[in-house]
Amino acid sequence: MSRRVIVIRSEADRQKIVNWAKTVDFGTSVEFKKKRRTLDQNALMWCLLGEIAKQVNWYGQHLSSEDWKDVLSASLRKARVVPGIDPGTYVPLGMRTSDMTKEEMTALIELIYAFGAQQGVVFSDPTQEQAA
Repeated sequence: MSRRVIVIRSEADRQKIVNWAKTVDFGTSVEFKKKRRTLDQNALMWCLLGEIAKQVNWYGQHLSSEDWKDVLSASLRKARVVPGIDPGTYVPLGMRTSDMTKEEMTALIELIYAFGAQQGVVFSDPTQEQAA
């Protein structure tokens, strides 16, 4: 067995993990992760980032939704930044939102709303846009 993944939904799933742990080789690593962000959270995040991208002039330029995701994710996670390969460039580390838990994504969405409010962004109702 090189890799096994299970989502714990029952006591039987917990027992299966215990049984696997009894049979794996020493040196095998085990990782437990909380549930990842939902598709609804992801859709809301992109809707909000689109509003910020349209309405916020950031130091003389309009950033894309993807750029804003990087900026706000870096703020949330207090990202480390390292120099890039090309002179004058910098890269924030560890900004993947696809790996965020539901709680982390909730915190990011709250940060997006708070930042947008500080910048005077008027957010449309995303439920109205989806219905249209």
